[in-house]
Amino acid sequence: MTDRSLGQFCGLARAFEIIGSRWSVLVVRDLMVGPKDFAELHETLPRVSAEILERRLGELVEAGVVRRGESGAYELTGYGRDLEPALAELGRWGARSLGDPRPGDLFSLDIAIMALRSTFRPDHARGVHASFEVRFGELVVGARVEDGVLTVEEGELPGADLVIETPLLKHLMAGELSPTEALWLGLVEAHGDPGLITTFVRLFPIGPAPERIGS
Repeated sequence: MTDRSLGQFCGLARAFEIIGSRWSVLVVRDLMVGPKDFAELHETLPRVSAEILERRLGELVEAGVVRRGESGAYELTGYGRDLEPALAELGRWGARSLGDPRPGDLFSLDIAIMALRSTFRPDHARGVHASFEVRFGELVVGARVEDGVLTVEEGELPGADLVIETPLLKHLMAGELSPTEALWLGLVEAHGDPGLITTFVRLFPIGPAPERIGS
C-alpha cells in the first residue's frame, strides 16, 4: 500500500491509507453484519467492478482487517471489528446530510442493520426492555433492546412490541417529523404499542441536518 501513502506519521493518516480507498469502507461495513463470500459482497456493492472489489479485499487482507474464514468466506479480524465504534460515529455524522434517497441509491439489508446499530444510543436505553420490527419496504429487521444492550437481526420478530413501517423513518429519527404528526397524518403504519414510536426515536436518533450557509 506504499503507492497510497499520505506521507504522514499519524494514526489517522494510516487509517485512511487502509480504508480510505473507494469501496473499502463499505466492504468493512457489510462484513460488520457477518461473513460473506465474494458473490454476496458484489451483490450488495453492484457499482464496483469485480476486479476492483478483488483488489480492495486483497488490500484489506494484507492490512490485517479482513481474512478468509474456514468456509472460504471473507470475515473481519479482531482488528477489523475494532473499527465499528469509529464507523458508527462516522455513519451517524453522515446520516445528518442524507436528505432523501437519490435516484438509483441502493438500500440493502446490511445498510438497514448497520443504520440501527450506528444510531443506537445505549445511554438513552438504560432500563428499557422493548422489541421492534422495522420494515423498510420488503426489507425487515428485528431489534431488541434490553437495558441498554441492542441486538439487531434480519427478518421478522414475532411478538414484537412495535411493528413500524414508513418511508419517512429517517425524518422521524432526525426529528424532522414528530411521532404524533406521523401517526395523525397516517404517514406511519404501526402495530402494537404506538407510544413506543417515541421510544424508538429516542433510542435511534439522527442529529439535525447541518446548517448550509447561503441556502
